[in-house]
Amino acid sequence: MTPNPSRLFAASRVALVVTAMSFALRGDAAGAWAAQFHLSNERLGWVNGTAFWGFTLAMVFGGPLCDLLGLGRIVALAFVGHLAGILLTIFAWDFWSLFAGTLLFGIANGSVEAACNPLIATLFPDDKTTKLNHFHVWFPGGIVIGGLLAFAFGKLGWGWQAQFATMLLPLATYGALFVGQSFPRTERVQRGVSTGGMFLACLSPLFLLMVGCMLLTAASELGPNQWIPNILTYAGVPGILVLAWINGLMAVGRQCAGTFVHRLSPPGMLVLSAVLTALGLYAMSHAGGAMLFGAATVFALGVCFFWPTMLGYVSENFPRTGALGLAIMGGAGMLSVSVVLPAMGLFYDRGIAARIPAGQSLAALAAAPTGSEAATLWTQIQAAAGLHTLGQVAVLPVVLTLAFLALWRLRRQPRAA
Repeated sequence: MTPNPSRLFAASRVALVVTAMSFALRGDAAGAWAAQFHLSNERLGWVNGTAFWGFTLAMVFGGPLCDLLGLGRIVALAFVGHLAGILLTIFAWDFWSLFAGTLLFGIANGSVEAACNPLIATLFPDDKTTKLNHFHVWFPGGIVIGGLLAFAFGKLGWGWQAQFATMLLPLATYGALFVGQSFPRTERVQRGVSTGGMFLACLSPLFLLMVGCMLLTAASELGPNQWIPNILTYAGVPGILVLAWINGLMAVGRQCAGTFVHRLSPPGMLVLSAVLTALGLYAMSHAGGAMLFGAATVFALGVCFFWPTMLGYVSENFPRTGALGLAIMGGAGMLSVSVVLPAMGLFYDRGIAARIPAGQSLAALAAAPTGSEAATLWTQIQAAAGLHTLGQVAVLPVVLTLAFLALWRLRRQPRAA
């Protein structure tokens, strides 16, 4: 049976919608989880961070298994993991059950990336960067869907459990689209590159440099995105709508990626992305009210092309690394986010503690009745500490700017590894 590229591509995008919706819904549910399960911001960061640990595990182990087990079995693993993760999260009863549900969801998310990135690179060998950008349109697209659902459900008074249940519909959709489909062999297998050759190609110094950069690009994008709904709400704007705005812009940008790829080249896109990301994070840390949307716009334009362009660059310039190379890149990115989320939570907690006025206690301010002077002060403290935390992350894209400038100069005409 011949693979059906259009159906496989459509199914892959819907699977990515489920992955992305979970990011938005977790970000919006953070406050409710903290109250319901009595979590500090640091422990909340560990809960959200475990999704990225699970993602990393699935990418690192699933990537090499794509050739051994076949892409279809990895997709089936993603479906089962998504279903189990959704149900366990909805019925979570304490920190550890919430942690376990999030971990399962992370493994499912990583399995989607582990299978679908090499699948798309194989289906469209002559236009990888553009097609991977078009595929990853649905990561920010799914976050917009999840963000708007969370906002609407919140207005209706429906809890976070109902919001998580909405993911069952796209889950069923991508399961139905993948069922009965024939999956191609990966590009690495079609090229006749041995498994040993694939592992050896992953030791290329320039490939390892790209892995190092992926640690920072993913942390710069996904770390702030997970905290923005919580932080910006205290700063006087609907944080979940800012997240939806950021990701709506990202979806449009990725859909138009072909134009930028041909005009700037992937290294040029990465340099511009790093500069705008740093400026956006710095601006958000000093903005307030409606100006936060302007700062968030700059941030969105910066992070828009990071993830798919990094994958496209590696797939085009290091084809011998195959599915393993893409898995290492994705796994490294999610590993860094699993670290940066609790780190941001820790900075956030410390920033709050440092801003408590003399003679006041954190517990008393947190328990202050709504509308009181103490409650207003508590909101201001959380807003200031949260925005400062976003500003601290800006150092990562500054480092990336220097790295990508060096890459651009050294690899004007990159050769395949």
